[in-house]
Amino acid sequence: MKNEYLNIYNNLIKLTRNKLLFEKITSEDSFSHRLMVFLFHFAFFLKVYKKNNTKKYLQKIYDFNFKQLELSVREIGYGDSIINKKMKQYINIFYSIINKVENWEKINNDQKCKIFSEFIGVGSGAVFFVNYFEKYRIFLVNNTLNHFTKDVLSFKF
Repeated sequence: MKNEYLNIYNNLIKLTRNKLLFEKITSEDSFSHRLMVFLFHFAFFLKVYKKNNTKKYLQKIYDFNFKQLELSVREIGYGDSIINKKMKQYINIFYSIINKVENWEKINNDQKCKIFSEFIGVGSGAVFFVNYFEKYRIFLVNNTLNHFTKDVLSFKF
């Protein structure tokens, strides 16, 4: 069971490491930029798959992903007290992102661009992000969650 959660996490990380995403926003490829992109991928993932999966199952995926995120923060070298503060910040940001993408299909592209500018600071690259995440959302809709649990997949958006 843990292996399928790890495969989901690794697939989300693979998407997050897409160099095109970072070429569009900054010459800087920092942990905070990658984290925001990861949180967007994960928010869309949960948004799409919540319709056909139990809350308990998705909660386990959520818990596993945030545990992995916490381990990544520990690897950076933060102490325990800072890690707790950072994780609380990341979770709050994640819930803000979820709120923004919940009605994704109902908002216009200008509003979508504003969301990416707000969280990632992409400026003129926001249109690229809107198009990328729309393709990603459609990919998720057309594939089952089980698709993500098998192995690390090959994606092209």
